[in-house]
Amino acid sequence: MPDRMPTHQPDVPPRRRPGRRVLRRATLAAGVVALPLGCGTPGVRGVAGTAPAPNVLWTPPRQPAAPPAPPAELPTDLAERIAQLDLADVIDIALRNNTATAAAWADARAAAAGYGAAKGQYYPTIAVNGTATTIHRTVPAAGQQAVKQQFYGPAFTLSWLLFDFGGRSGSVGAARAALLAADWTHNATLQSVVLAVEQAYFQYLGTKALLTAQQTTLQEARTNLEAASQRHKVGLSTIADVLQAKTALSQAQLVLESTEGQLQTTRGALALSMGLPANVPYDIAVLPDTTLPLGIIEGVDTLIARAVHARPDLAAQRELVEQARARVSLARSQALPTLAVGGNAGQTYFINPPPGSATSGNSYTATLTFSIPLFSGWSQIYNVKAAAAAADAAARRARGFEQQVVYEVFNAYYALRTTTQQVRTSRDLLASATESEQVALGRYKAGAGSLLDLLTAQAALASARAQAIQARFSWNTALAQLAHDVGILGLDGGSPLRLKPDTTGTENK
Repeated sequence: MPDRMPTHQPDVPPRRRPGRRVLRRATLAAGVVALPLGCGTPGVRGVAGTAPAPNVLWTPPRQPAAPPAPPAELPTDLAERIAQLDLADVIDIALRNNTATAAAWADARAAAAGYGAAKGQYYPTIAVNGTATTIHRTVPAAGQQAVKQQFYGPAFTLSWLLFDFGGRSGSVGAARAALLAADWTHNATLQSVVLAVEQAYFQYLGTKALLTAQQTTLQEARTNLEAASQRHKVGLSTIADVLQAKTALSQAQLVLESTEGQLQTTRGALALSMGLPANVPYDIAVLPDTTLPLGIIEGVDTLIARAVHARPDLAAQRELVEQARARVSLARSQALPTLAVGGNAGQTYFINPPPGSATSGNSYTATLTFSIPLFSGWSQIYNVKAAAAAADAAARRARGFEQQVVYEVFNAYYALRTTTQQVRTSRDLLASATESEQVALGRYKAGAGSLLDLLTAQAALASARAQAIQARFSWNTALAQLAHDVGILGLDGGSPLRLKPDTTGTENK
């Protein structure tokens, strides 16, 4: 019987299992979701890591509320004399609240701790270790049985470096120099803060005194306008005099308003130097100008010699040189032998030892190690060269800083001499300008002088008042600057410089 021909059937794709189809769809969906998350910018604290576009602000995560800053430290009796602070009060408040002094002190304490840690290299290192061990071999080796052991015990380890050809001494010397440099820097920071406070203090007082002088000038301008108007009414002067008087009054008013704004600026700067908010309700009384101009007795060469020995920032630079030189010794020791002693002692306790075995045991070791470095890719040689070059650079920087100190003292010395002369000259100018203004005012009231002459004399008087005030407070600032540059400025703002009344305006060098 012939074979039956197979009947033709259309190609039917095999049925997929429903579970496999659902699994593939879930995998595809997870991949689509994970694609932007994996390739995009990671989030930060629940927000996008970056802005969505270059022209859109980034939204930061919600920040916890910052704790309120502690109030500025003030003397207990400050509330009673808040409106009559003097220079000593201002400096005292500044030294208590200035962050620069606190940071410099913290640096010094950190350096002291580092020095103490460095000295610990001279002492042995002792450690106590405790171990617990379990050994369990379930598949015995050839000719052996299964083993299960448990033991524990303490151990004492001692190591002591005896000799290293200057490595420890170099490390300790570097730490000691770093401590001294930090202490000198702290002293320099204190003096710099005192100088900054004095500068702001005298700037504020000078602006306040200038405002008082300009109020006097404004009152004189008003008096001139009244006199010019009265003379115009009776026909003794023209309207031009009245207009000139009005112009002078407006100019005096503008100058006064500008100084009032400057006064608030200098007042805020003084509060900032004290570490206080600019809007703190304080004030300082302007002292009467009764002091005589003082000249300095000591010569500039004497002051330069004092500065070279007394400047704390220069001393800090010199200690940095010593620190760099100590690091040279430390680098050299890395290529030299070392001798160290060590040892350990321990006791081991066995848990469930085999019958007839000991339940504990002691062990002791002692070592004497003599190490000689042979080769490390010439790294020790280059380390020594680098340390030596760094020491040379530090020495040159210290030398350059010393020259800068000499220049600062030289400049401050002659600045003080100049301001001393300016105080005396400005007082003579003020006296002559006052007399000239009185003469011009009398002539104008008597009808013998013009208003223009009076306005010119009063403008010269206003300028002389401003110059006298500026010279007076510039002298105080120059004295503080010289004391600072010499390195002898006191924390109370006082200057131990030897001064004398200047009657001739000249000093012998």
